[in-house]
Amino acid sequence: MRHRSGKKHYNRTSSHRKAMFMNLSQALIENHTIKTTLTKAKGLRTYVEPLITLCKQDNDARRKLVFSRIRCKKTSKKLFEVVAPALKDRPGGYLRVIKRGFRPGDKAPAAQIEFVKENVSDSEELESLTEETA
Repeated sequence: MRHRSGKKHYNRTSSHRKAMFMNLSQALIENHTIKTTLTKAKGLRTYVEPLITLCKQDNDARRKLVFSRIRCKKTSKKLFEVVAPALKDRPGGYLRVIKRGFRPGDKAPAAQIEFVKENVSDSEELESLTEETA
């Protein structure tokens, strides 16, 4: 029986769900805003917000843990060096989900998910980090 299973399955296997949220979180951290379906955006919040909380304290154990969940060196570095310092004073609620009508193809409810603080995307550190990696 599947009574009170506690999470949405999105009609995918567990490995597919894990890969989907890993890819969505990478895109969100790199672009600071993405457009997806409403249910995926709400599910992505529960995946990314604990990662940002982990990144508030920078040590090797937390870097390894975040890297194991994102699997991208560039993205995890950006999370520790740009995103977490910009949100360090905030106790939680780092992401905002905005409803954006319906997707044209299948009329699924669309949403935009983005970071709450504006200085995360406008940070000067972000520009210097992208210049170093380029």
